[in-house]
Amino acid sequence: MTVLDAYAVIAYLRAEPAASQVRRLLGTGAAVLTAVGVAEVLDHLVRVVGAHEEDATLDLAELGLLEGTLVDSAIGAAAGRLRARYYDRSRCAVSMADCIAAQTARSKAEPLATSDPHLLDLCHAEGIATVVLPGSDGSRWVTPG
Repeated sequence: MTVLDAYAVIAYLRAEPAASQVRRLLGTGAAVLTAVGVAEVLDHLVRVVGAHEEDATLDLAELGLLEGTLVDSAIGAAAGRLRARYYDRSRCAVSMADCIAAQTARSKAEPLATSDPHLLDLCHAEGIATVVLPGSDGSRWVTPG
């Protein structure tokens, strides 16, 4: 299984450079999105891209991602502590949704697929396995050091 962050799904739906890699992950049938990630993808598609709510919801349903992995109180609390340890507006602007995805991946002992360099830095520091996706511009994060 691979936990997808919201960007991975948005990149796939928008045919960005990460789309082919995300397609392969989706093709395994073992890619998941957290319930918070579902909310984040729907918000982005409707508010930023201008998709109709029903179309955006159908897109996620067709990918088998609409039933997001639930976030229980243990994951929520751990994600909150994770964000508190790492968040900095300029050096590490990870969102709560990012931290929930990272903590979900850690709790399931599965990798997190993302291109977000701040989230990848956090995962690297925390020993959370990742699948590094290319960013919208095609660039790829590299392990620090």
